[in-house]
Amino acid sequence: MTKHIHGGDVYKYRNCLDFSANLNPLGTPESVKKAICDSLDHIAEYPQVGSELLREKIAEYEGVKTEEVICGNGAAEVIFTLCRAVNPKKALIPAPTFAEYGQALASTGCELEYYMLTENEGFVLGEAYLDILHKGLDMAFLCNPNNPTGMLIPHRLLKKILEKSRKLGILLVVDECFLDFVKEPQEYSLKRSLSGFNNLFILKAFTKRYAMAGVRLGYGLCSNRVLLDEMERNVQPWNVSTMAQAAGIQALSETEYVEKGRQLVFRESQWLKEEMTRIGYKVFPSEANYIFFKGPEELFDFCLRKRIVIRDCSNYPGLTKGYYRIAVKTHEENVKLIEVLEGGILWQKQ
Repeated sequence: MTKHIHGGDVYKYRNCLDFSANLNPLGTPESVKKAICDSLDHIAEYPQVGSELLREKIAEYEGVKTEEVICGNGAAEVIFTLCRAVNPKKALIPAPTFAEYGQALASTGCELEYYMLTENEGFVLGEAYLDILHKGLDMAFLCNPNNPTGMLIPHRLLKKILEKSRKLGILLVVDECFLDFVKEPQEYSLKRSLSGFNNLFILKAFTKRYAMAGVRLGYGLCSNRVLLDEMERNVQPWNVSTMAQAAGIQALSETEYVEKGRQLVFRESQWLKEEMTRIGYKVFPSEANYIFFKGPEELFDFCLRKRIVIRDCSNYPGLTKGYYRIAVKTHEENVKLIEVLEGGILWQKQ
């Protein structure tokens, strides 16, 4: 069985301060926890198939039509269901990027093509991407901002990619799960293009925005009803639990919490980047609630000995030992991280 290696493995690394998973640093809202507890009164009943009320609330939140929303057991399930529904023969993904795109595509027997993001170009996806789109592709995945690099794709370039993909018959899947922690998310989102492009599928999740990874709740936005119907035929019934639906409905009302978390990320991200640069790390200009950087090849093990877990990114295609990602957390937690990272540099020089 292939191991799925990600951040956030608190079961393997117990009693550690976890900087490997990128969640809202404020933690799960208390109202969401209460909604989950209250939903236990209905635990003997099957969940609502199709998550109709939740989809209505998501549509209202996102400013789209209810029929353009599909829910899943985390964004990961939406990705796998989408790939089964499309059953692509050939697809394009950038590297490095989120592993689930490649895993989901490979599970269908799809042939993968890669667009390599390089350090020399700052791991930025540029205009050259347009030149490798071709008619033999069925799907293309993009992550904006990208995981693990945190680099944004300008809206102007995204629109060019979307328009060329439509001409070539390519389904463009854009993962916007981390866009909530960008300063001007509306300037980068493709939501406004949903109604005009039935070859666009946008991925979103509750995981990062509301720090509820254990609940497993994600969703997709798409105007292609034929595709959404095929996805519904390819997913198990009752895939979104009663608890997850209740948590999602309540979470969508937490607008003040989301904005407070965003502002905390903006402040702390800047502070962390400045401190890490001062210490001597190569820090990339990540624009999400995580920071991508280079350090000593043994840094992960050093941090672990200090009871701090960071994300070793060497298992991402296109990356090697020495590339890392850290979450932006509260100032008190970030101070502890900086103390350990400074020790890591001093330790390397000994």
